[in-house]
Amino acid sequence: MEYLYNEIAKILGLNEKHNLVIIGAGNLGQALANYMNFERRGFIVKGIFDNNPAICGKEVRNIHVQHVDKLEEFIKKNDVDIAVLTIPKEGAVKTAEVLAKCGIKAIWNFAHVDLNVPDSIVVENVHLSDSLMKLSYGIVNYGIVNKK
Repeated sequence: MEYLYNEIAKILGLNEKHNLVIIGAGNLGQALANYMNFERRGFIVKGIFDNNPAICGKEVRNIHVQHVDKLEEFIKKNDVDIAVLTIPKEGAVKTAEVLAKCGIKAIWNFAHVDLNVPDSIVVENVHLSDSLMKLSYGIVNYGIVNKK
């Protein structure tokens, strides 16, 4: 069984460490930063960034929130593979351009906008409202609704 687990981990790339940054230190960004299971799977939160001066300088899980102006330099110095976007869609497109310029390899995108990045960058879009609509559909169409 352990062999199978190790082989699956290799296929998924979970046998390696992946450094990531979170851009957007609001509720969602902080919740993701505080989720301990990422580190158990090899995803290490190296930095958290925001453009709100009221949030910058605060700590989230012992990581100082830095201003987004420091993002490029931080990525280059810290061998960051993955960027997590938890910002409004208005800033996500421009931020994705900056990330591409920095050589980021993957973006986990929670902004409800499609990103135009080079094919060499893997993008996983997470649309929370779409997921809720799928749940609603499942409830309605599979007879799970409590009928009174």
